[in-house]
Amino acid sequence: MDHKSPPSSKRPASTASFGFQDVPQDARQGLVNDVFATVAGRYDLMNDLMSAGLHRLWKDELIAMLAPPAATRGFDLVDVAGGTGDITLRFLRVGGTGCRAVLCDISPLMLAVAGRRIAAAGSRERAPLCCVNAEALCFPSRTFDAYTIAFGMRNVTHIERALAEAFRVLKPGGRFAVSDVVVRGRVPDEVRRSMELWIGCVAGALEEESYADKLRCAGFTSIEIEPWRIYSVDDARAFLTEAQLDVERLAPDIEGRFASAAIRAQKLSAQ
Repeated sequence: MDHKSPPSSKRPASTASFGFQDVPQDARQGLVNDVFATVAGRYDLMNDLMSAGLHRLWKDELIAMLAPPAATRGFDLVDVAGGTGDITLRFLRVGGTGCRAVLCDISPLMLAVAGRRIAAAGSRERAPLCCVNAEALCFPSRTFDAYTIAFGMRNVTHIERALAEAFRVLKPGGRFAVSDVVVRGRVPDEVRRSMELWIGCVAGALEEESYADKLRCAGFTSIEIEPWRIYSVDDARAFLTEAQLDVERLAPDIEGRFASAAIRAQKLSAQ
């Protein structure tokens, strides 16, 4: 099946977004890895603080989207950018004994934390770990029933490659389920980067329509983007004021433009 080329970015091809700056593409992944190596031991606490604990509810919703079978029927998940194992552990708790997960992350330190948690839960045999880049998964095509990535796609340097890999490793009929931050419409760069830093993005959140376009280009269908939390000016007022931005002037560019969302898609049974 032929897919149209994804929309081009205004950013020069040799650079990528990282926090407040554009950096060389070949250096960006190393910078992201350095961040997660620094925070691995307190990553879950940071998520609690940044989301006021809501990330736990969002992750529960992500598992509900997958609806893993509670019986012994086999169901294989690849949990990409799986971090400390929250999604994998939830999946195994909800699913039956036939459910298995492969937890992937590019950070060995994050995987070490996940490995300890999975071992403590007695689930080591059902959840092997794999240190791998989302852009180049080391699995055969048509291996998994579902693909998840929770607040991790924005940290991938070449998102189109990661989505192509997601499509490749899914079985026909397989489900793509993601939690992430999306931008709803265009906003000025100074606002976007400040808001992304406040929400907790290391890289750059995708625009809602751009996300859907990239999924279509990868071959996915039945694409849905459902906001779980839409951020308001008041949510970020203190942070933006500290960043010395004129909150009242920028309010129209902030209100309702950023959201934590569920992104769903599917690989057709015939693909």
